[in-house]
Amino acid sequence: MDPSSLLHIRSGELLALRLFDIAYSIDLTRAAELWSARAGRESRRSRLATAAPKALAFDVPPLLLDLPPATIDIDGTPVSAQISARLHDFGVVALAARIPLADLDWAQFAERYNALDRTIGAKVATAFWIDLLDQVRHTLQPALDRPAANTLEEDYLIGIVQTLAEPLSAEQLRERADIPALLAGESRPLSDAARRELMQRSYSYYADDLVVLGWDRAFVYEPRGDSDVADIIEIANAQLVEFRYYDELLDAELPRMYDRVEDARRTVSLLASRRVAQLAHKLYTLVAEVTELTEKVDNALQVTEDVYLARVYSGALELFRVPRIAAAVDRKLAIIRDTYAALYDEASSRRAEILEIAIVLLIVVEIVLALLRH
Repeated sequence: MDPSSLLHIRSGELLALRLFDIAYSIDLTRAAELWSARAGRESRRSRLATAAPKALAFDVPPLLLDLPPATIDIDGTPVSAQISARLHDFGVVALAARIPLADLDWAQFAERYNALDRTIGAKVATAFWIDLLDQVRHTLQPALDRPAANTLEEDYLIGIVQTLAEPLSAEQLRERADIPALLAGESRPLSDAARRELMQRSYSYYADDLVVLGWDRAFVYEPRGDSDVADIIEIANAQLVEFRYYDELLDAELPRMYDRVEDARRTVSLLASRRVAQLAHKLYTLVAEVTELTEKVDNALQVTEDVYLARVYSGALELFRVPRIAAAVDRKLAIIRDTYAALYDEASSRRAEILEIAIVLLIVVEIVLALLRH
C-alpha cells in the first residue's frame, strides 16, 4: 500500500502568489492613506511573525492590503479564497490567494494543489490576477512613482500543511509523502535522480517542521502555523521580479546607448561637445537611479541571526537565480559607467580643444588688428 494514502491532513492551506512590477517606486504611507479612504479596507505594515526584529527584518516594511474574498472555480467546485496584496517600496506588488484546507488525505491534497495550478497558475487565469491588480493600481495610482507601462510578473504556489491526524517528524513525512511528485506536478512515477534533485533544497529547524523549495512550487510543513517561510519565499520572488525588470531595462538601453554615442561622436559642430556632455549626463542619471533601486532590492530583507530562515532565504534566492541576474545587472551598469566616464572625458577634451581654438583665434585677431593700426 502507498504510505501516502494513510497520511491524513487535518488542516492546511494553498497559497497562490502572483507578483507584478508596477512602478519605479511606491510611496507606502500615501498608499495606506489612499487604501483607507478609497477602498475603505484595512492596511498595515507587515513584519515577520516569529523572527526577532534584530535577527531578520524588512529594511522598509511592506504594506499589506486586505482585498475582498474571491470565489475560484477549481475543477467545477467553487472555493472561497482570502485575497491580499503586499506592496514593496521598490515598485512590486505581490497578490496572494489563500485557500484553507481541512480533512483530506495526501492524494486529495496533491490533486487540489494541481487543480489550483491549472486554474490560476502560471499559464492560465491571467485575467483573474489582472482584475485584482487593476483594483489595487486604480486605487493607489497617486502613490505610484513612474507607473510601469509594461507589467513584468512572476508566479509561485505553496502547499502548507499545519496539522496531521498523526503527528510526524520531518524525516517520517519525507518517507510517507510523495513531495517530489507534488513539486513536479506529476502523477506518473519519477526517477530516483529526479526525486533527489527535487528534494535538494529541504530545510528543517525543529524535528517536526519541513520546507522543500522548487522552482515554481514549494511544500511547507509547519505545525506551529508560522507564516515566516511563506513571507520569505514571497520576498525572494519580489526581488526576482525587480532584478528581471532592471536586467531587461538595461538590455534594451545598451543598444540605444551605443547608437546615441555614435551619433554624438559623428556630430561636427561647435555644439558637439554639448551633445556628448548631455548624453553623459543622461547615462549618469540612469546609472544613479538603477543603482539606488537595486540597492533597495538587495537590502529588502536584512538577515543577521536567524540561521534557519537565513538558509531558506538564501536557498530561495539561489534557486530563483537572483544573484546571477543581479550580477548581470551590475555588469551592464559597469558598461554604462565606463561609457559615461569615456564620454565625460571626451566632452572635456572637446571643450579644451574649442578653448584652444578660441585662444588662437583671439591671438590672430590681435595680430591682425595690430597690423591694421600700423
